Amino acid sequence: MAVNSEVKQARFDGLKWLLVGLLVLVGVVGNYIYAGESLLYRVIGLLVLAVIAAVVALQTVKGQKFAELLKEARVEIRKVVWPTRPELTQTTLIVVVFVLFVALILWGLDSLVSWVVSLVIG
Repeated sequence: MAVNSEVKQARFDGLKWLLVGLLVLVGVVGNYIYAGESLLYRVIGLLVLAVIAAVVALQTVKGQKFAELLKEARVEIRKVVWPTRPELTQTTLIVVVFVLFVALILWGLDSLVSWVVSLVIG
């Protein structure tokens, strides 16, 4: 029974994505047509259309999978151990020193190659 409802739901996914595309198209064309109107009203209209399009897209199988992915990503982000301020400061200083060191090496190599080329060219 559940498989039958998934097939039925997946069958209407094409229509739902068509509706999402039409909503986006209405937003783009409407923004172009009403270019003379206040920017605030156009932004509000685009936001309303975007919310409606997102709600319709989330009703599809791919949209539900995307929502599930976002939930799982949120769970994984909570598992991350963030560095303390001293660790962050120390790591940042190490990166800055390394970048300066590599920049000096590249500047030296560039100067050397430039000097060699100027000797060859004359």
